[in-house]
Amino acid sequence: MTAFNELKPSELFRKCDPSQLGFASTDEIKETVSIFGQERASEAIEFGMNIAYPGYNIFVLGPTGMGKREVVQNFFEEKATTDPTPSDWIFVNDFANPDKPDAIELPPGLGSQYQQDINNLIDEMQTALSAAFESEEYQNRRQTVFESFKDKQSELFTQLQENANKHDLAMIKTPSGITFAPKDEEGVLTADEVNELSEDDRDEIKQNIGGLQEQLQKILQQVPIWQREAQDEIRELNKEMANFAIGGLINEIIDKYKEHKEIVEHIEQIQDQIVENADAYLSGNGGEPSSFLEAVSQHSYRQTSLMDQFKVNVIVDNKDLQGAPVVFENNPTYANLIGRVEHYAQMGTLSTDFRMIKAGAMHKANGGYLVLDARKLLSQPYSWDGLKRALQSKEIEIESIGQALSLISTVSLRPEPIPLNLKIALVGDRLLYYLLLQYDPEFSELFKVEADFETEIEWDNHNQDLYAKLIASIIEKENTKPFNNTAVARLIEQSARLANDTERLNTKVQDLHELIVEADYWSKKNEHLHVTYDDVQKAIDSQIKRADRLREKMQESILRDINLISTEGEVTGQINGLSVFSLGSFMFGKPTRITSQVSLGKGQVIDIEREVEMGGPIHSKGVLILEGFLRGRYAQDIPLSLSASLVFEQSYGGVDGDSASSTELYALLSSIADVPIKQSIAATGSVNQFGQVQAIGGVNEKIEGFFDICEKRGLTSDQGVIIPKANVKHLMLRQDIINAVDAGKFHIYPVEHVDEGIEILTGIPAGSKDENGNYPERTINALVKDRLEELANRLTQFGKDKGENSD
Repeated sequence: MTAFNELKPSELFRKCDPSQLGFASTDEIKETVSIFGQERASEAIEFGMNIAYPGYNIFVLGPTGMGKREVVQNFFEEKATTDPTPSDWIFVNDFANPDKPDAIELPPGLGSQYQQDINNLIDEMQTALSAAFESEEYQNRRQTVFESFKDKQSELFTQLQENANKHDLAMIKTPSGITFAPKDEEGVLTADEVNELSEDDRDEIKQNIGGLQEQLQKILQQVPIWQREAQDEIRELNKEMANFAIGGLINEIIDKYKEHKEIVEHIEQIQDQIVENADAYLSGNGGEPSSFLEAVSQHSYRQTSLMDQFKVNVIVDNKDLQGAPVVFENNPTYANLIGRVEHYAQMGTLSTDFRMIKAGAMHKANGGYLVLDARKLLSQPYSWDGLKRALQSKEIEIESIGQALSLISTVSLRPEPIPLNLKIALVGDRLLYYLLLQYDPEFSELFKVEADFETEIEWDNHNQDLYAKLIASIIEKENTKPFNNTAVARLIEQSARLANDTERLNTKVQDLHELIVEADYWSKKNEHLHVTYDDVQKAIDSQIKRADRLREKMQESILRDINLISTEGEVTGQINGLSVFSLGSFMFGKPTRITSQVSLGKGQVIDIEREVEMGGPIHSKGVLILEGFLRGRYAQDIPLSLSASLVFEQSYGGVDGDSASSTELYALLSSIADVPIKQSIAATGSVNQFGQVQAIGGVNEKIEGFFDICEKRGLTSDQGVIIPKANVKHLMLRQDIINAVDAGKFHIYPVEHVDEGIEILTGIPAGSKDENGNYPERTINALVKDRLEELANRLTQFGKDKGENSD
């Protein structure tokens, strides 16, 4: 074993020297950072944030846990402090078209001020109108109009009565109206008495009654005319009194807002409405005049007054804002994004008015910045379409989903659209970004800036110092105990482990944040003054312990010989491969038995996983590469005349990836050469058609997975793992493995070519071609070539024999 190249303990883990950090505790770090290793993304956000052309909104992409939203929000908030504060927006009633409320833009802070001024104006107008309409002057003038009407009416009926008396006729009021009857000194004549009169007298009475009825008819036609004239006089009186009562108040508020044309127009409309409809506030019970306040209460709904139609609905109020708004909408439903019109129940029906208009996130962020989670946005019905429509039209139009889709035809409010001017940042993963780019043609027009977050960054002294400052920033934010330099060093080492690279640091802030707060927990539990190396290590071990139930079960099945894995002895055509499993953020390795069988055939290497549709395309590609390797090395002058099968034993799920292709090749060479493979050594690595061993992923987890089985069975000093040499820079192994390697109880062999690996596994030299193209005797390559030539000869002889038999 010692003849082969082995890795030293120092090559299995990169340590961070606490003494090089330049501090004893994070208390000494005064400078803090909020973003780490994201120069590309930072430049993109800066560019998208400052370019003023349309469509340059930002899509921030990267894995979850990178702190993308916090970063872009921090950029926006910093920029927002230097931006002008955007306008307030209010909705007021359009009295000509109540279903289309008017939107008015006002300087920041003036919206709520105008709302309060209107509320005060309403209170003052109610008082002034009440006083005016209940004043003695108004009552006298009103009474004068009524009395004038009654006098005219009384005068006509008096004349009618006099004319009736002249003709000895009585004017009688009956339920059906006024009628006339002859009379004498004793009273109205009876029918018998009338019949006793002469015919001439009866004709005269009939003629006189007809004349009086004509006079009565003229009176009845004249009374409504006089009544309308009286009502007109009352209406004009009401207008005069209303205008007199509120004129001064109206002029005062107009003078205050004279620089705002739309406000002046709204105030003048209020005045016109009150003056023109003053009688609406006076109609009381039974048609009798009532007090102004009584009339107001009688015309109320939702316990509000008629005056509410004059109120102001402030939907965007920036009075307390310094600079531009930065809004994050956590629940981007269509209504929360675009705004909505709410309804209230009234007598079994749903009603609404302009006061029920509610702002959406786009209203609140207008003139500033809006941050949205892309996945949440796309999961809400019609939110994405609503957002695009607003960006394309450059205005926010509040309408329900039913209205937008023409699903309902009921009359509702259609508020005036509000001009849109804001910068939007969508935060999501890379897959979502590229799917939108591919399948939504409008996406690239609206989100032209991609801010791609790095998942790792180079581990050098500069970035190590920045990482320490990032740690100090999180500690300060979470108010945890200070970390000593050994604890910080362990955090940096764990960051490299999460990056699976000794030359890189993981930039996933969420992982670091969780580790810091959990290490603080263990430090407090152990009553340490500072968080120490041991506290951080305890937090790491606890995270693994909470997630490794399945790993323990798999290891248990191997140790109980339910899953067959040999760690001692030698077997032909059988090898221990290494696979890796990922459960959320937890990854672990597990040894897997791979076997091979060879027979005479037509040059096929059969992937059993593929044949039963359990193998993925990448794994199938790796198996086909093995066939190419055999043809290229051994079958240049002879036909490849074997049939070989490869399988992952006791594999009941899908298999994919090519990280076991070199391992499969070792098993295949062992079967062809009929040379046993040491079961104490596991192997991993992909291979190309030239036999070069290539890097794979999860190398740390794979080594640890095989080591755990060997350790639990007892280390024999013969056990180890073959890995690609290209993966050496990725090794950040556990301390117990490093100790075992240092003691010579476990070995890690880096290889660049399958020849190196097969020598380690069999103990037999691979052999190199001489000038004649032959391999040295009793080498692996010689044995393989001899066996393939034997199979080719047998196949040729079989063909000849078959031909002779057919003859």
